[in-house]
Amino acid sequence: MKKFLILSALCIFLVSAAFGQGTIKIGGTWPLADVTGEQGSKAAQLAVEEINKAGGVLGRKLELIVIDDELKADKGVAAIEKLVTVDKVDFLMGGMGSGVALGQVPTMKKYQKIVISTGAASYKVEEALGKDADWYFHLHPWDYEQGASYLQGWNDIRKKYPAVKIDRMFLAYEEGAFGKASYDSSKVMFGKDYNFDGASFKSAALGGGDYSAMIEAAKAFKPDIFIWAGYDADALPMLEAAKAMKFNPPLFVGAPPGWPKDFGKSPLADNVMLYGMWAPSINDVNPVSLKFYNGFVAKYKAEPATYFAPLSYSAVYVLANALQKAGKAAFKADGSVDNAVVIKALEETKYLSALGETITFSPSNIIKHQGIRNQKILQWQNGRQEVIWPFEVQTKTPVYPFPAWK
Repeated sequence: MKKFLILSALCIFLVSAAFGQGTIKIGGTWPLADVTGEQGSKAAQLAVEEINKAGGVLGRKLELIVIDDELKADKGVAAIEKLVTVDKVDFLMGGMGSGVALGQVPTMKKYQKIVISTGAASYKVEEALGKDADWYFHLHPWDYEQGASYLQGWNDIRKKYPAVKIDRMFLAYEEGAFGKASYDSSKVMFGKDYNFDGASFKSAALGGGDYSAMIEAAKAFKPDIFIWAGYDADALPMLEAAKAMKFNPPLFVGAPPGWPKDFGKSPLADNVMLYGMWAPSINDVNPVSLKFYNGFVAKYKAEPATYFAPLSYSAVYVLANALQKAGKAAFKADGSVDNAVVIKALEETKYLSALGETITFSPSNIIKHQGIRNQKILQWQNGRQEVIWPFEVQTKTPVYPFPAWK
């Protein structure tokens, strides 16, 4: 009997050890108090569970370990250190804020784990990475790529709808790395075609929330289009301040990475325009989007409110598909990742994503592996995000001009 118990215990130990070795660990960092990080991490977990339910990758389970970076660079750096040295992850994923990513780059360079990045729009992050960071796969468009798509979009809208006049553009930007980079790249991009100006503000997400000086500057400029680049915490307070100060430009555009979950239910939201990579209306034309949406709602009892949800969901599938393509060669005899093999498989990615477009990787200005390059122009109409541009996926015509406050 004693011998049987010893053998049973040994079998249990060996099975447990084998399972631990068989788990492919993904370390994710997101700002969990922000809607982008909360829903981005949840969407990534949804993808992990779907893949595991379908048999995993190479016969192995995926495991997602998430750490909150709190939108702070020092927290983001500490998260990478822990994920690599303590949790012993095989891959890194996630991210949103450019300031956090800037802080993380030296640590990522030190360990050179393959990274599937879902955030960091600032060109400064690309400069910090340099041309030799072949282990870094960037899904989110860089700020200059976003700017180019916005320029194309507004020019197309002006041509199709002659009543839309855009000569004077004002960009309000949060004072951190994300906002400053947005302003710098937008000034270069739009300054040639528009009379361009702007002012900074301290985001409510980072302890601010007073927009009065910025709005006064915008009112004095009398823009045809007013754009703000901040975070979801700024969305409703900024509209409330604009209403109180009787500021209603013909085009009122928000450019945060994500929006508050119930933003569309607020009467202040109607006819606000926005930039984004995804909207629920994509479900009508993209089966992957519909699958993601239904799965997210079923699991979390809430609608995705930010494109970081389908973006992070797609990141997991991009990695899983590449590993499956690489086969057993993805891992060396000692269990570590063979970067060269996995990088080659990632370079061959052609993934029809929940965002409504096929993800591939090619060089951007500096790095070798840039994914998505465009954003969409959307508008809140009757509580729903409608696609205004590109016209091939348009779901509604634009409401113009932005109505006066009541």
